[in-house]
Amino acid sequence: MDVRWERLTAPELKELAARNALPVLPVGSLEQHGPHLPVWTDSHAAHALSVRAAEQATDIPAVVLPPMWMGLSEHHFPFGGTVSLDYATFHAVLRCVVRSLRADGFGRLFIVNGHGGNIEPLAVSARELAHEFGVPVVATTWPQAAPAEVAATLTAQPGIQHACEGETSLWLALDPAQVRRDRIAEAAPPNTPPESPTAGASRFWSFAERAPRTGVRGDPRAATAEKGERIAAAVSAGLARMMRDPLLWRAPDPVWNPGRAGGRGQ
Repeated sequence: MDVRWERLTAPELKELAARNALPVLPVGSLEQHGPHLPVWTDSHAAHALSVRAAEQATDIPAVVLPPMWMGLSEHHFPFGGTVSLDYATFHAVLRCVVRSLRADGFGRLFIVNGHGGNIEPLAVSARELAHEFGVPVVATTWPQAAPAEVAATLTAQPGIQHACEGETSLWLALDPAQVRRDRIAEAAPPNTPPESPTAGASRFWSFAERAPRTGVRGDPRAATAEKGERIAAAVSAGLARMMRDPLLWRAPDPVWNPGRAGGRGQ
């Protein structure tokens, strides 16, 4: 059976719900990715990697929803091409997805994120949704599924950044026609400010401050399709392991139940 939700029929999805299938929601963004990558990079990557993982985890089974293509991307507005949600709307959309899945008979959700600006909001939303609906809601950002393998693959930077060696390599492996190769040199360093923010301090920084020349962090000149395929293989395998991890899919402790203190109200 196809693992993509939008290609299945309602009876097929009801059958998956009856089998305790794992719905997977890719979450991304619609935002600038320099002069050489398309604005749906984060959404496409999260979806493509989720599909690969679900195809490996047919024993679960897993089914991948269409990507949630807007995230929190206001920091990219200075470069254009960006559409963003605010946090209240972002959480409300996720809440409606979980509520809908519960109505459809599913009892858990795996969120695979492709956008750095969604990491902190998703950590809060996943926790709050688990409390509200009493089901496991697990969120990860795809480089976290195979950090050592991703780092070992890259040669110009330590990890995934933005429109960088890693994201450009992934596009070259998944759909090279979408990479504007003639503009990669234009996106290359120096494109980051000389100073670094104080470690341990949290505040809003726009990409006009963090990557003022082209909105790119990292060096896409080092990208190759071979690197992209290694990244895709490692990450999809890591996501499949998360799908199979029984500790992640235990029911959440009902800590908000009346009398939960002292072991009551469970």
